[in-house]
Order: sequence, then structure tokens, then C-alpha cells
Amino acid sequence: MEEKITVESGPYRLEGYWQAGTAGKAVVITHPHPLYGGTMSNPVVETIQSACQQYGYATLRFNFRGVGNSQGHFDNGVGEKDDVRAAIAYVKGMNVAAIDLAGYSFGAWVNAGVAAAKPTAIHSMLMVSPPVGFVAFENVNALTCLKLVVTGSRDDIAPAEHIRDLLPIWNPEARFEIIDGCDHFYFGYLQELKSILNRYLKSVESDAP
Repeated sequence: MEEKITVESGPYRLEGYWQAGTAGKAVVITHPHPLYGGTMSNPVVETIQSACQQYGYATLRFNFRGVGNSQGHFDNGVGEKDDVRAAIAYVKGMNVAAIDLAGYSFGAWVNAGVAAAKPTAIHSMLMVSPPVGFVAFENVNALTCLKLVVTGSRDDIAPAEHIRDLLPIWNPEARFEIIDGCDHFYFGYLQELKSILNRYLKSVESDAP
């Protein structure tokens, strides 16, 4: 069961939810754009959290600065990267062997910036609808930890064709899944998303030594 926790990010206190796992690994999950209603209670974020918990991951989802009861103000992705780093530091203190990143939309973009700057800190990463049609990813080059990208065939914020062009730069070995008929918000497609996540997590589990 998730417990409410506080993550210290510089001068700010961020609200979040932590749930212990059973497999010695953890995932930090980030949410969509704060200025467009994105929070840690987003249904896609909750779907990612549920799938990871099912496979034994400890999970940490949190509100970026200025969202909900998290202190601070929106910082155009700059301070939000510090928030992700603070969440990673929190998880490191929970004595887990490996830390993954998972993000949806804006959260995927922020995570990519963190992983690109210090790839060795992240075991693996998945991105749901990285917003390549909305924000620039020009400072994100190789993402060796990237293992899975998911988007919808009708997602104009994360267009499949644009993502396909960027995958050779990010990680040509990453899996790329497109949900037919799905737009950026996954209304009516959360079960399809969870099925993709389950298949991915099951394969990761079977590949483990």
C-alpha cells in the first residue's frame, strides 16, 4: 500500500507516494505538464505505477514543484529535473539495487534530460508519449538506458513518425509500441497500455540473471 512521503528538492518540499516492492528494484514515475493539469494522480501515471507494483517494483510517484501541495513554482523543465534527481536520491536511501525511470508526456521529457546528463544513474527507462511534437528534445542524444517507448497512432503531441525518427539517436534497440486509435490522453486505452507494460516488465523479469 502506498504511503504519503515528502521529497526534499533544494528549498522545496515535494509531496509524493512511495510503495515498497519485493524485487530489490524501484521506479520513479513522473507526470504530465503541470500547466495543463498534470499531476501524480493522472490515470496513465497510476497505470504505470500499478503495472510496476505487479512485478515487484518499489514505486515513487510525486508532484513536481508547484503542483498540488508541492512547494515552488513551475520552472519550464529546469527545476523539474532537480525534482527528479531528488526523487532518485530519496529512492537510493531506501536500499534498492536498481532504479528505473518512467514518465508520461512532460514527465518523459524531463526524465530524458536527467538520463541523458547522467546515464549511469539509471538502470532502465520507459517513456509513454514523449511530447516530441510539443517540446524540443535537441539536447537529448544517446539514451542507452531507454528500453520502451509507447505512443498512440492518433497522438499529435507525441507523433509516432517523429518518435520513430528519433529512436536511432536515443537507442535503436529500444522497443517501440504504437496503440492503434489512441490519442495523447489514453481515454479508453489504459488497458491496452497496461498490457504493453506487463509484456515489457515480464520480459525484463525473464531476462534477469
